Amino acid sequence: MSTTCPLCHTTGGELLFQDEKLRVVWVMDEPDYPWFVRVIWQQHVAEMTDLSQEDRDYLLSWVWKVEQAMRTVATPDKINLASLGNMVPHLHWHIIARYQTDRHFPAPIWAPAPDRPYQRPTIDAATREAFTHFIDAKKPLA
Repeated sequence: MSTTCPLCHTTGGELLFQDEKLRVVWVMDEPDYPWFVRVIWQQHVAEMTDLSQEDRDYLLSWVWKVEQAMRTVATPDKINLASLGNMVPHLHWHIIARYQTDRHFPAPIWAPAPDRPYQRPTIDAATREAFTHFIDAKKPLA
């Protein structure tokens, strides 16, 4: 654990699933992107190669599980997967649903936003429940 790492000391979003190795959280601080989820490794490591092959496989199986749930429930035009960690060097993956109508499409969500009309998507309770159901299965995709 790092004394200064925010992902060591906070959940990093709304907790959807957690076990001894990782947690899955809904990111609440990207208001233009309600379909933004992180899979965060519990231990403070910076890179995938800091993990054993078994742990890398486990982590990525959860990334694929979240992606599949998002594709099924949110039906985006594209899914973005990113493991940047430049600002927070604690191993985590971003899974983000993208739509051709979103604020930055086709650029990354962290790029400067173009000056064009945009309508922020919303998630109704039934859709949110359907997505959470996939995550609640508490096992990675086989």
